[in-house]
Parts: sequence; structure tokens; C-alpha cells
Amino acid sequence: MTDRTHIHAFTDDALGEHDAVSLAAAIAAGEISAREAAEAAIARAEKVNPDLNALVIRDYDRALAASDSPATGAFAGVPTFIKDNTHVAGLPTAYGSRAVHPTPRPANEPFTDQYLSTGMTVLGKTTLPEFGFSASTEFESLPPTRNPWNTGYSSGASSGGSAAMVAAGVVPIAHANDGGGSIRIPAAACGLVGLKMTRGREVQSLQGHQMPVDIVSNGALTRTVRDTAAFVAAIEKYRPAKKLVPIGKVDGPSDRRLRIGLVTNSIVGDPTDAETKDAVVQTADLLTSLGHDVSELTVPTDLTFVRDFEHYWTLMAFSTKHFGKQVTGDKFDKTQVDALTAGLARDFLRKPWLTPVSILGLKRSEKKYRATFADVDVVLSPVLGHTTPELGYLSPAAGFDVMFPRLVNYVSFTPLNNAAGGPAMSLPLGHTASGLPIGIHFSADHGDERTLLELAFELEAAHPFARIQDQPT
Repeated sequence: MTDRTHIHAFTDDALGEHDAVSLAAAIAAGEISAREAAEAAIARAEKVNPDLNALVIRDYDRALAASDSPATGAFAGVPTFIKDNTHVAGLPTAYGSRAVHPTPRPANEPFTDQYLSTGMTVLGKTTLPEFGFSASTEFESLPPTRNPWNTGYSSGASSGGSAAMVAAGVVPIAHANDGGGSIRIPAAACGLVGLKMTRGREVQSLQGHQMPVDIVSNGALTRTVRDTAAFVAAIEKYRPAKKLVPIGKVDGPSDRRLRIGLVTNSIVGDPTDAETKDAVVQTADLLTSLGHDVSELTVPTDLTFVRDFEHYWTLMAFSTKHFGKQVTGDKFDKTQVDALTAGLARDFLRKPWLTPVSILGLKRSEKKYRATFADVDVVLSPVLGHTTPELGYLSPAAGFDVMFPRLVNYVSFTPLNNAAGGPAMSLPLGHTASGLPIGIHFSADHGDERTLLELAFELEAAHPFARIQDQPT
């Protein structure tokens, strides 16, 4: 499948090549209407989704009706999608699982209200792997969600459907959430900007509220830094975080030169592959040329963290499989979960006594993580242990014993930010020899999203992100 070419939906319609900021400005100025933007996005979705398989639910009629009287906000009238593990009034939430009986939800969940306070119009819901447990949006018995840069490859996960829709140009911004890298991983795979915010920055997710350690962060995937910055500023207005310094509106780089710690290899054992490592080193060289002080850094954790996070992963799967009715509804059928969920749940039962120690270890990771920023302002690393894999490599159909070790090595850099609660961002600064995006990871201290966004603006200007519509077909 590696000979498949990329596909995109960019064309000369109402959306054009607008990002979310410029599209909102065009709607506000009356250059196009919100309905025209929604109609164009729907046409684009129907053009590429047969190849990408990124949509679960189409809610076009309600979207068009809503676009005739768009809500107010920073992105008023901009079309978007919501990931299908987040409740939207009137739509079912299936969590990517055959075990869930999808029934319409009576109300938005709290973060949905925060997300939609920006004024966006929801066109429907996007795919995710079962319960978001995997790093590739693949299924045991259904077609996978494909990467628009090359449809033979993974779009990442668990926000892989949203990533595919944004990367392909269907919408300029889409909802994503991140419990172990699920904003940053699909951003890396699909050439997007993906910011996981500090724990507590946005309204707490329903999943996070039920966890002993809240590892879930909600946000958005975009194609430009300014869209991400504008989104953060907009949701902060809706509900400022009580215990964090406000980010405010970030609209460009800072003159401040940063101390940047460079990490190229993870703690799981397998070395980072050559193309990924080269992309990170090239980014370090670019930062040095811009006047930042880059030095090598020791990873601020060890294999104990890997054990703790893996066990927490199994705990979440066990809880989902055996108590799914409490979350998804009375018709939940645990016999229908896929091989990854079932394998993780089984693995939990082999060593349940690790649970208190693992939870304590994850809670203590915050102190170790934050201590790093006494010496540096930002940590630079890969997003992932290797470049985006072909479809099938991380499929649950491969079986748990094959798939899970591959997952651990692939996602080796991102989970620390979830456990520790610190902010992190993936930027599309690298690419493979075959033209697939490589994401570069930037982490900062709690509450310091501003530094990440300012640095991202600087890097985007110095090394403009590759655009899918400019690539040869």
C-alpha cells in the first residue's frame, strides 16, 4: 500500500485555502456566508471521506440550519468536527467501539460547550480507535482511517479522524483530545499543529473526572500556529483557569531567547529511528541559528514510569470493559471489545496489586517533570519513537501480544506530559524521504503555553510548514 498517493480537498470554493482565523474574518466581513462555508466543507468531506474513512456521523442538516444563524465567537461560522468520544446533544457517542450501542445524547458535555463557545458549526463526528487506547485509528473488522499524505499509512490516533479531515482541507480546525499523546500523535502523522494544554487549563473531560490521575486534555488540531493560539485564547475567555497564569492572546514570536534541552532517545529501550532523529537534530540546529541555547538533556524519568503508565493503561481498559455500562449505557456489550482492549484488561488482572504503586508513581511524575524546567525553558524531542507506520502495523487485528509492544515503542515520548500534566506541542517541521510529515515535540512547565506558542510562531516563520496541496500527486 506504500504506492498510494496523497489526496486532499482543497479547491476554489468558499473555503479556499483559509485557515480558521482568516475564514472567520471572511465570514465576519460578509465576503462569504457561514452557510457557504458549511456547504463547501460538506462537499469536501463527501469528496475525500470515501478514501479516508474519517467520519462516523454526518450532521449536515442541523449544521446548515445552524449556519443560517451562526453563533458568536472567535470562529463564528467556521465548520468543524467533534471526535466521537465526546458528547454532543442529539448525537450518539460510540467511542469507536462495536461494544457500544450508540444512542443520542441529551446534552453537550461541559467541554463541548467550551469548544462551541468559539462559534464553530459542527458538521458531525470523527473516528477514533476503540476508546482511544491505540495510537493508530484502525479497527479489527472495519476499514482504517487513512492518512491523506499517503493513504497507505496511519493517520495517528486517537484523534486520527479529526487529523485526517483537517490535513485534507475539509475543515481548518477540528476537536481532538489527548490521554497519552492523542492530539500530538495524529498532528505528527498528518502534518498539523497539535497543542496539549496544561492539566486544568480547559474544562475537565468526563473521562478525566472519573480517573484517579487525570491524564486527558481536550483541544484542537489545526494547520497553522495562529489558529491554535486563537483557539486557546477563545476558550480561555469562556472559562479562565483558576490556578494557572492566563495565556492571553499570542499573535507572534517573542524576542526572548530560550534555554532548550534536547532529548533524542526515549527511555523504553529502542533507539529513535534515523529519519526522526535527524529531523529533531535539524530543528535543534535551526533553533541555534535563531539564537536559542540548545544543549543535551537527560530524560526526566526512567523505566519505572513506563511500568506505571503501562499499568494505568491496563487499568483504564479493565474499567472500560467491565464497567462500560456506567459510562456508555446499559446496552454495552463487553464481549464485543477489540483485541487491544481485551488484552489490556487481561493484563491488568495478572498484576492488579501494582495499581496503588502505579497511581502514586504517576502522581509523583509531576514533581520530576517540573524540576526539569529549573534548568531549561523548553524540552525538544521527537513526538514518536519512529516515523508513521503503514496501516496494519498497529492494527488490533495483529493481536495484543504483537501490537502492544509496538505501541509502547511508538508512543514512548508523549505520555509523560499526560501523567505530569505539563503542556506540549507537536509542530510539522520534518519529513521523511518519501514526503510523510514528522512531528517535532516541545514541552514546557505547567502553565507556560505562551512560551510554546511564541516559539511555534517563530519556527513556522523560519521554516514554513509543508502544505499537502503543494505536493506532487
